[in-house]
Parts: sequence; structure tokens; C-alpha cells
Amino acid sequence: MKLAVSVLGREVALIEQAGDFKSVLSYHAHTAPDDFVSLTMPVRTESYVWDDQLPPVLQMNLPEGYLLQVLQEQFGPHIGASPMALLSVIGRNMVGRLQVAAPGAELTAAAKPIEVTALLRGDNSEQAFAELVRQHATSGVSGVVPKFLDAQRDTPAQPARKKASVITRRHIIKGSSSQFPFIALNEHFSMQVAARVMPTARTEVSDDGQALVVHRFDVDEHGQPHWGMEDFCALLGLRPAAKYDTTWERIARAVRDHVPGDRRLETFRHLTTVLLLTYALRNGDCHAKNIALRYTSRADVHLTPAYDMLTTNVYAGLQHNPPGIGFLGKKTWSPGKTLQRFIAATFGIQPREQQQIVQAISDAVADVAPQVRQAMATHPGFADVGQRMLLAWAEGVQGLRDERVYALGPAPLGAAFEALDTPPKLKAPRNRPGESLLLGRR
Repeated sequence: MKLAVSVLGREVALIEQAGDFKSVLSYHAHTAPDDFVSLTMPVRTESYVWDDQLPPVLQMNLPEGYLLQVLQEQFGPHIGASPMALLSVIGRNMVGRLQVAAPGAELTAAAKPIEVTALLRGDNSEQAFAELVRQHATSGVSGVVPKFLDAQRDTPAQPARKKASVITRRHIIKGSSSQFPFIALNEHFSMQVAARVMPTARTEVSDDGQALVVHRFDVDEHGQPHWGMEDFCALLGLRPAAKYDTTWERIARAVRDHVPGDRRLETFRHLTTVLLLTYALRNGDCHAKNIALRYTSRADVHLTPAYDMLTTNVYAGLQHNPPGIGFLGKKTWSPGKTLQRFIAATFGIQPREQQQIVQAISDAVADVAPQVRQAMATHPGFADVGQRMLLAWAEGVQGLRDERVYALGPAPLGAAFEALDTPPKLKAPRNRPGESLLLGRR
């Protein structure tokens, strides 16, 4: 199979399989230098050969886990189930400025405008969400790309149903699931903390707390692709499944490789903030796919707004997980003064500025916490998750402010953190051997 790769609608290269485990990407003659497919693949006459079925920048946009199974089963009998075959199905709708299709194919997807008001402003976001998926999936995946599906198990009171996250021209829309209840509210409030200290993706949550709308930051005001985007899995040449198999040191080296010198300090400042937010929010799911660079050209590369932030240790099975990315050979929630020394030596952000960031995060947590308490009162089902979030935030913030880390003293986090009960211990769910907690059930 041979597919055309386009940058902002301009066909610039061909990608084809070479045997079972190799792929070859060749730029067209006279491709402009800024029409590169990846920061790691500058325009050149020599072809790029990868010892894999797709280059990392194209693997980045393939679905994972349960949805991958669904697409393989649905399209496999017709076109095959290889990564190249699946890319031919979803390639018009990737995040970023790239599109992939059959050579000469029309790239403009006939997607309808997305109306999210009914989803956000209703008491039953599940029904509105299902209708959204139904309306925009009628043409296969030309107008909407599912990100994950969670088929919940049948119960007498609640029949099985499927949840999906979908990518539209302007939004990424996510649903909660039975295994991760109110994860939409969790992510929304975590992102509200982040938004007070650094650029972030804009989020909105439905009135019933079950659906999250994330406004895309790779498109212009008309919903058209504008920015290139590559996560650090792609930039480091890793398969998506290896998203936890990197370090902050390797990420820093990739920044130095791809970010222009005049933007590097700002990028490292934002990376420092992401790293410190990871500790404050107890976000164990900060991995190489949840940090990315955004660009319009090689002279215009910087860190994307923050996205996919949440407090993970409030869910059964994830409560004992360490940070997703380690440094100096360790993954620990108790890094001591090694943390500030590492950031100063690797990112160039000095301890005094780090302390200022920690103080800003403390203030942001205190500012957002009353919204969490209000949501706990509005949505009784969120009460347990919300309380666990506040306890995790208090532990995370005070841990950073501890004498053994930044020595800032206890933070006055406010009344929202008062009168919190000690919740019962979370029990890890029973999983079959080899079954991931982050995959939907069938």
C-alpha cells in the first residue's frame, strides 16, 4: 500500500510499506523546506527508512487499546488491519497539520459543524453525546475520529453502553466511564489549576459532569489545520506503547535538538511548570504522549499548551502508581532537594524561580478547590472522587513546600480543604493477566 502525505493540504511525500516490518517515506522533488513531515525528518532527496510499519510521527495519530481492536475488526475484513491500512482510514483527520490519504484523493472532509451546546448544557450528556457520535459517524470516520470506547458491563439497573471520545475540527470531546467515574470533572478542575500558571487547552464540562469538551489548539479560528504538533513519543522515535519508557533528561535533549535557541528558555520554563504540576496534582499519567511541541516552521517551535492533566491516584488500581516520567533513574513522589537541583541543571530554571512557580501552583490550587467542593455538592456521585482529589492536591502541594524540597512552609489552602473525611482505602480491581486498567472493557 502507498499513501500520500500532505502538509496543510499540499502533498509533499509518499509513504509505503517495504516488506512486513519496514516503511519508506520519500519527499517529492521541490518540496519546500518548511513543508517537513516531522521535526525529525527534514526535507531531503534521500528516502527515510524505518524499521517499523510507520514512522513515529504517523504512529502518533493511530488509536490505541480497545479502539484499535474495534477498528481492526471493523475494517480488517475489507482493507486489512495493518497500521498502514488503518492510517488510510483515519489519515484525513489527524491532529496537527498532516493528512494522509490515497495519492490524488480529496483531502477536505465533509464534516458537519459541531454543536456542543446540547452536550454541555443538558442534564443528560450521555444522550447528547450518543447523538453527536451518531450524527458525525454516519460517513465512517470522515468527520469524527473516536479516541477510545468503553463498553460497560450489563447490570439490571444499567444496560451496557459505549462511551467514546471524539476528535472534531474544533474540539476533542471525552466521556467518563464506569472504571474512571467523573474523569471529565477531574480533568476539567486539574486543567483549571494548570490554566492559572501556564498556557493550557481550554476545557468545558457538561452540566452533569460526565462529558468534557477540549478546544483544539492546533487549528485556526475556522477549525482548519494550522500548527504542526508532535508528542515526545514521536520526537524520541518511540512507539506509542513505550510512552512511559523515557526520562525528563531525554525530553530535555529533544527540546535542545528541535527548539530554536531564542525560544528554549521559555520552553524549559513551561516544562518545569508541567513537571511541578505533575507533583502537585498527583498526575501519574504525565507521559511522553501527553507533552508535545507545536510549530509552524523550524524557526517557530515551542511547547504546546498543557493538555490531558488529571489527578490519577483517586482511582482504584492507580493509587500507588509513581510519576509517569522519571529523572536521575528514579520515579518517586518524594524527590527531595534532588528535584530543584535537577531542574536547575537540566532545564536552566534556577531555584528562586522554581519557588515562585511552586507558590503560583499553591495559589492556583487554593483558587480552584472551592469549585471542586461545589461540584461535590452538585453531583453526589462525585463526592468521593472530589474529596480524594482535594486530599491528593493538599498532599502534593505540601510535599513540594516541605523543608526537604522547596522549604516554603505550609500553604494556607483555604476552607475548601477543611472537614475532609479520610476515605476508605481503594481496592485494586481484579484484572485478567495482561489486561490494562486503561483499556475499555468488552
